[in-house]
Amino acid sequence: MKSHQKNNVQKVVLVISDLHLGAGKMIKGKRNLLEDFHYDNELVDFLNYYSTGDYQDIEVELVINGDFFDFLAVPYVEFYDDEFWSENAALEKLKIIMNAHQGVLQALKRFISKPEKKIVYIIGNHDAEFVFDSLKDEFLNYFGEHKNNIILSNSISTHTPVKGVSIQHGHQYERAHEFDQENAVLETLNGEKYFIPPWGSYYVTNVINKYKQERSFINAVRPIKHFIIHGIIFDTFFTVRFLLSNLYYFFMVRFWHFYMMKRSLRQVFEDLMRELELFQDYESLTRQFFEKNQDSKVLIVGHTHNPALRIFNDGTIFINTGTWTRMVNLDLGQWSNSNVLTYAKILVKNRDFSIEEFDKNVEVDLKHWQGINNFPYSEYH
Repeated sequence: MKSHQKNNVQKVVLVISDLHLGAGKMIKGKRNLLEDFHYDNELVDFLNYYSTGDYQDIEVELVINGDFFDFLAVPYVEFYDDEFWSENAALEKLKIIMNAHQGVLQALKRFISKPEKKIVYIIGNHDAEFVFDSLKDEFLNYFGEHKNNIILSNSISTHTPVKGVSIQHGHQYERAHEFDQENAVLETLNGEKYFIPPWGSYYVTNVINKYKQERSFINAVRPIKHFIIHGIIFDTFFTVRFLLSNLYYFFMVRFWHFYMMKRSLRQVFEDLMRELELFQDYESLTRQFFEKNQDSKVLIVGHTHNPALRIFNDGTIFINTGTWTRMVNLDLGQWSNSNVLTYAKILVKNRDFSIEEFDKNVEVDLKHWQGINNFPYSEYH
């Protein structure tokens, strides 16, 4: 982009989230219906574009905002159910994913080998097993001498790449998916380590993955209420089975849990309603975030897979970077493209500025990656 020199851009920040790299399209000679990521070539082009040419000598920080790897979508690990959350199983899953997407890993290595390039990795709820130090080491050691150009830490839940911009994955706003990154590992007396997953992760592996083998789109349809309505009309038997499984699982895992804590029925139902706050209104959460963080002008999240750009009257900006997986939107009021590869792009013109001068020094946009051509992005409307 030739205008970088004209505008004296000192730093570029790119934010991607929810790519969900899994075990690959084929595994052990069978089609893997749990694989959601099918844009390896597009991601390789994306990484090459932002590390060469006009971006070669500019500082570029790539923020991977959670759920880059999908450890929950790797069922082909020969461990028992409880051992699925063990450190050994997590390492095996990581190796399977990295081997299935070697082109992407090589592109990441080329990216950080270039001058002024670095990666910040924020842990999400689908790649939560990165809380194991052994997984961090396995991933980082792949990059050899350039591994210091990648920041991957349990302590990062909110990242601020430039003054006024806050980046979070977003799972921490939903009780079903929140977990304590600093205290999510349990060690047994014989030294074996296990990840303590949120109940939402159990739900994915025990319910979603099972029904996804029958309908691969089961986790890709929004809004959920429209999916249920359409399903009951056009795919009645499957949808009823799916709903009954959800109710049974929720009752056994959550209702019984709260009931056994001997709370009153009113407390039980209040807790259950909070547990069911899935894919909630992030715009209202945005207002709460800005009220608590007066110096923030931009909040960027992922998690819900719904790309969004909102500019409020006070000048604050909310962005959801969406996903690089195929999605289906049944809401006729929403513009939708199931193959939109969205990402946030931040141009920093001057590093040293007061928060009052934010608009003059920082540009924030939601972009759509279209592939290699003269301008490989378009404005998101």
